[in-house]
Amino acid sequence: MQVKDMTVEQLSDLIRHIVEQCLDEYFGDPDEGKEIKEEVKQQLIESMNRTKAGERGIPLDEAVKKLGLDR
Repeated sequence: MQVKDMTVEQLSDLIRHIVEQCLDEYFGDPDEGKEIKEEVKQQLIESMNRTKAGERGIPLDEAVKKLGLDR
């Protein structure tokens, strides 16, 4: 198929795919081959479960202040 025969959506998908491929080739996955600590894995699972249950985290403004990043 030639570009002239593509729909806007097909062309957009092609460009997106090519950009993702180039970024992956350039940057790769810095965590590839590394193992996640069991403690971190458990924290992530608990966080996902809380989110699924409808819990919300703290608001961004509050997190910014708590971390001392307030401007």
